[in-house]
Amino acid sequence: MNAWTIDAATSLASTSDWTVLKPLLLQSVAQTLEMVLVTLLIGGFLGLVLGVILYGTRPGNLFENSVVYHILDVIVNIIRPIPFIIFLAAMQPLTIKVVGTSIGTAAAIFPMVVMCTFATSRLVEQNLVPVDPGVIEAARAMGASKFTIIRTVLIPEALGPLILAYAFLFIGVLDMSAMAGYIGGGGLGNFAIAYGYQKFDQTVTWSAVVIMIVLVQVVQAIANALAKHVLKRQR
Repeated sequence: MNAWTIDAATSLASTSDWTVLKPLLLQSVAQTLEMVLVTLLIGGFLGLVLGVILYGTRPGNLFENSVVYHILDVIVNIIRPIPFIIFLAAMQPLTIKVVGTSIGTAAAIFPMVVMCTFATSRLVEQNLVPVDPGVIEAARAMGASKFTIIRTVLIPEALGPLILAYAFLFIGVLDMSAMAGYIGGGGLGNFAIAYGYQKFDQTVTWSAVVIMIVLVQVVQAIANALAKHVLKRQR
């Protein structure tokens, strides 16, 4: 399609019919929130567990095991850098086996959870590393079990940075949900592409963009407030 054709199509694009688009937009927002929240809930928890294992198996840590650490480290380093749109395609056979289909919101959530788990694990590990080893050693000297140390010392000490890390993760998962539109996953990404980009309607496209910006701003503001509160209490 040449530039003249694009300009002609743009000029001929009809005015946005929001009586039709509004229900579709609301449905898209709901689908995006479903994908993001389910992914964060499952992938965020699994990533927290994997991140603690990565931290704990480092040399000199709670349950050091260099073999386990290096295996997990390599797996995370392999999966994390893969662009999500390519990861969606690569995961398609496994998605079909697990979910039963490669199209739709559920089919988008599965690879999102997998990618979120590995992305979260590295964020968690990086935010646990700076925790003062002396605090952990003091807890060990008092006879606290490894699980108790993780639950009552390690996580609480890193809670402020972890909250901010999960806010950053929210932005990444929201970005993944937009790409999920390419496999019919629905959501704001699909709405912007199908009813905005493909129909040369910038109003629709920017409506989706503004909503995503608002979601990010709200989540970041809440995370900043919570992290500030936690850090103030720790001092």
